[in-house]
Amino acid sequence: MQIKPILTAMRHHKAGTILIAFQIALTLAIVCNALFIIQQRVTRVMRPSGVEEANLFAIDNQWADSASVQNVGAQIRADLTALRQLGSVQDAYATNSFPLRGWGWDNYVRLRPDQVHRTSDSAIFFTDDHTLATLGVKLIEGRNFTSSEAHDVSIKTLAAWPEIIISKDLAKKTFPDGHAVGKPLYVNSDASPSVVVGVTDTLQSHMTDSDITPFAYDAVLVPGYLLQGMTRYVIRARPGQLQAAMRDAKRALVTQSRMRIIDPKDGVRTFAQVRAKAYERDYGMAMLMGIVSVVLLAITAAGIVGLTSFWVGQRRKQIGIRRALGATRADILSYFLTENAMIGGCGVIVGILLALGINLWMVMRFEMAHLSGLYVLIAAAILLLLGQGAVLAPALRASRVSPVEATRPA
Repeated sequence: MQIKPILTAMRHHKAGTILIAFQIALTLAIVCNALFIIQQRVTRVMRPSGVEEANLFAIDNQWADSASVQNVGAQIRADLTALRQLGSVQDAYATNSFPLRGWGWDNYVRLRPDQVHRTSDSAIFFTDDHTLATLGVKLIEGRNFTSSEAHDVSIKTLAAWPEIIISKDLAKKTFPDGHAVGKPLYVNSDASPSVVVGVTDTLQSHMTDSDITPFAYDAVLVPGYLLQGMTRYVIRARPGQLQAAMRDAKRALVTQSRMRIIDPKDGVRTFAQVRAKAYERDYGMAMLMGIVSVVLLAITAAGIVGLTSFWVGQRRKQIGIRRALGATRADILSYFLTENAMIGGCGVIVGILLALGINLWMVMRFEMAHLSGLYVLIAAAILLLLGQGAVLAPALRASRVSPVEATRPA
């Protein structure tokens, strides 16, 4: 197949050629960045929380008489005793927040009281000696809290905690030598340090926004029951009894005290629901980018089909002449496939440059990661294959043009 006749035909159809090439370039630029965004969002959604989520659920409990905060500590202990005695419940604890909660309490972590710049930001989880067993989190160094270390804590009288347990990711940041147990950390505005008594395996914080990704696995567990208007119970059901445990737990809490409010819609949630809520924006963005990519690819394919069909209609006499001079159906098919490949190739080259430019702008504007070359190659391959697939039908129609077309008047 000679390239010169194709270039001559393309010069005669400059507007259509440029339009299709630009459409391919724009689609490539958007699709490869969309694929990259989808990959990032899916990676965020799939990252582990560090807890055994299968049989876990949470109850958001608001105290109706929150002004009587002095009685909350005793009520929390009574609630936990009732929950742990349920046949469908394996374990439970009370907290202010938990992994993937979406919001909660976080504090700067410092190595020295006079340290100006923070070492890290970290989630603060109120816990007791049942927390690790409830969450299914392993202790990889040190010890667990004892039951006597969980005291009632008021925001007004809050001071530093004598003992804390930290996640292994936070331990690596604060103590790179690998020895965190027994070391002091400052995790509150109080000047007194807290001593690390244990280090957990992977444990995600409550924070899920993309701008806190560097701190996503920095967590500090502090012993105590926070005396405030809202208490959250995290409960592990026995295997296969999740629904029964959710029903029994809510009933047990109401039996203990009716002076509480549990939202009938979102007050009791499985951890699967917690995860879905935490990453709903990521799910939405991935779906949106997927829809945009599919629509753009469909529009581009339709444009290629329409324009090529138009060109075939205009060139029927020329195709007939070529057939009369001995060109085979395969020659005609190859001609249109090669022509489309050349237009697509030009569009892909421009599209790659445009894709890199868009990604560079997003890196500077939104602090996104740099686009991987793999996504550029994948998107380029998709566009080239799509173009060849789209042009195949009109090219086959062109190859079936009879030589008799050469004798018909224009």
